[in-house]
Amino acid sequence: MLRVPVILYLLLLSFIVHPSRGQLTHSLRIEIPSDPNEAEAFDVTPLAEQGVLMTIRTGNFYDNTPAKFNFKKFSTDLKLVWQVSFTQDIKFKPVTSYQNGQYVYHLFREPDTERFMFLRLHLDDGAVETFEGNLLEQFDIQHFKVMGGQAYVGGYHHSRPVVMAFSFFDRSAKVLPGMYINHMELSSLEIDEARQEVNVLVHSLKRHCKFSIRTYNYDSKLLRTIDFDGAKNSLISGKLLPVNEHESLLVGNYSTDCTPYSQGIYVTRIHHGESADASTDAVNRIQYIEFSQLQNFFNYLKPHRQQKLLAKAMKKKEEGKDYKFHYRLLVHDLQPTSDGLTLVAEVYYPQYRGSTLAYGGYLRWADRYEGFRYTHAFICGFDKQGTLLWDNCLPIKELLSSELTEMVQISQQGDQMVLAYPNDGEITTEVIQGSKVLKETEKIKLQTNAEDEKVTFSAQDNLMAWYDRHFLACGFQKIAPTKSSGNQREVFYINKLTYSADSSANKSAEATTRKNDGSER
Repeated sequence: MLRVPVILYLLLLSFIVHPSRGQLTHSLRIEIPSDPNEAEAFDVTPLAEQGVLMTIRTGNFYDNTPAKFNFKKFSTDLKLVWQVSFTQDIKFKPVTSYQNGQYVYHLFREPDTERFMFLRLHLDDGAVETFEGNLLEQFDIQHFKVMGGQAYVGGYHHSRPVVMAFSFFDRSAKVLPGMYINHMELSSLEIDEARQEVNVLVHSLKRHCKFSIRTYNYDSKLLRTIDFDGAKNSLISGKLLPVNEHESLLVGNYSTDCTPYSQGIYVTRIHHGESADASTDAVNRIQYIEFSQLQNFFNYLKPHRQQKLLAKAMKKKEEGKDYKFHYRLLVHDLQPTSDGLTLVAEVYYPQYRGSTLAYGGYLRWADRYEGFRYTHAFICGFDKQGTLLWDNCLPIKELLSSELTEMVQISQQGDQMVLAYPNDGEITTEVIQGSKVLKETEKIKLQTNAEDEKVTFSAQDNLMAWYDRHFLACGFQKIAPTKSSGNQREVFYINKLTYSADSSANKSAEATTRKNDGSER
């Protein structure tokens, strides 16, 4: 009979009985009554340690009544700091918004004209300023950023890309030169506050799918252009992050056949010089990392599916061919770390519901679009030289969204990360440390403020990383008494959630590796 020493037995038992106990817990909650018969929209903007801004918009949805904006700023303990109302001119319709550390900006336009209005809300005291001016008529707006006293608005005019700079000082507008070209698509618009530069990332829809970064100074002068030829690998998206005074890292996803389907991710260093060498170096230093080279990318699949897929990819490589992956990625903005940066991307596909209908003796599919189905998110850590340090994966189960939006949120806790996403009134979390999984996925149900109430319906669930160990969850809920058949009430809620880690578990050297029990597509 095998005898286990008592001390060793107790140590093993402690690992079994006391797994990592860190969890996401309900902290605070506020509710705003919602009238289903009224046209109203709610928006929540986290302001880190400054608190949170709630914007309630009513009216001007389907008729010609002026829209009213009610801005409410709350502290980190969800106490009201200030509130201010603004009634928009009836001729202007809201388009989009943007937020930085000091202000929230709203962009409005007068339909079928070139007239636009910018609203600037000061986050310290709620002071509101407006600026009117002319941009372009028939301007399909996709991007909106602000740097200093200048707004940058990007989109399409007669199917050609345009980025305009609008000055709040003199209400003048300029078109950034060199982009009004056929078969060109705007990938992203990024501002560099430190260098006072604007980076416009575009890619060609023609053969070879050339990808370019066009950098402009604050006066809208073109400083440099970096071109990446897509003859072999075509870049789909790109995100820039400065890593020192002279360099930034460019990270994104790429395909091998000029399609939106990703084959992997890439990274390269961009030197901020005006010489041709800066462009040549960026192209020569680019690293392509195929999904099959990532350690944990396929861990959302069940083990047999994962092994089968990787075996197929390996066989193709042995034959000197590429295995074609067909993933669509939603790439988040890059997050700076002490080592370099973190890349987060969510994998999704459009979902349709089909039914067969007999028509003229034939069967045809009547497809109906349902939304975007998310399968998993993957996270990669890079150093400041662009070297891949680690990767990890978060399986996403049964998440369907009507809009393509960032669902997975990350909170950095020292050398660990809490990953979380919302779905149907619940929050799913996972804790990782580099390529290790410290705590497998678990779900928590959002709570109300009263024990004698229950949530009967939840919609438009959203989750945002807030500050330190805290998240914000928000959305619409119907709430009813638990012990009676009383009337339901409908509210827009904000829940403050706090992740409390178990220090003893965090110090454990035996971090678990992932169990491949995720769902498969």
